[in-house]
Parts: sequence; structure tokens; C-alpha cells
Amino acid sequence: MLSFHSHLKVFLATDPCDLRASFNGLWAAAQNKLGEDPKNGALFIFTNRRRNRVKLLCFDGTGVVILMKKLEKGCYRWPQSADGPKPKLSLAPAALQLLLDGVELKDAGRRAWYEAPK
Repeated sequence: MLSFHSHLKVFLATDPCDLRASFNGLWAAAQNKLGEDPKNGALFIFTNRRRNRVKLLCFDGTGVVILMKKLEKGCYRWPQSADGPKPKLSLAPAALQLLLDGVELKDAGRRAWYEAPK
């Protein structure tokens, strides 16, 4: 079971990623594709084309951690950013937990509650 503190920054890469990539490849994707520095303590979510797998990347201050989850049925779904299509979506930690639990964020409601405040 994972828990995420309310101040955690979470960035979801909206474009598919080659999940064969490991530490260095995902680190480079966070820097180059998302424009973020993984050493700042954020958590990054990457998915494959079929969206049935996700990899999470974070730097805990002493090293890099990667977690992977594969859905047995279905696929992960999330909405576009309230500002239109972007290469990354900033999620609230509660939305990350719902996403990993299989709750569809796409039809979550009228306001973009799932996005982290700016």
C-alpha cells in the first residue's frame, strides 16, 4: 500500500513512453520531455501506448525509486489539462491514489479537481 503526502508534486506524462526504460531513461524523460528536475522531490508517472501499465519515478534524496503497476483488465484514463493538451499533467496526490486504484479521472466532474493547484 502506498500513501502520498498532500504536498507531493505529481507529474503525469500524457504522451506514451517506452516502459522498457529504467532509471536513466525515465530520468531523462522527466528532464527532457516534461521539463522538470527529478531531484526536486516530485513523483513522475509514465505510461505505455495501451495505457495498461504505469511506471512511477521519484528521487527520495538518497537514490532513485521506480515502481511499476500493470492492470490485469482495462486501461488507465485521465482527462486533458484544463488548459488544453500538454505534455504533462500536474495531479493532486489524492488523484494519483485514485488513478492507481483504477478510478477513471476522465469523467471526474465539472471542475478540474484532479489537478494540483498552481
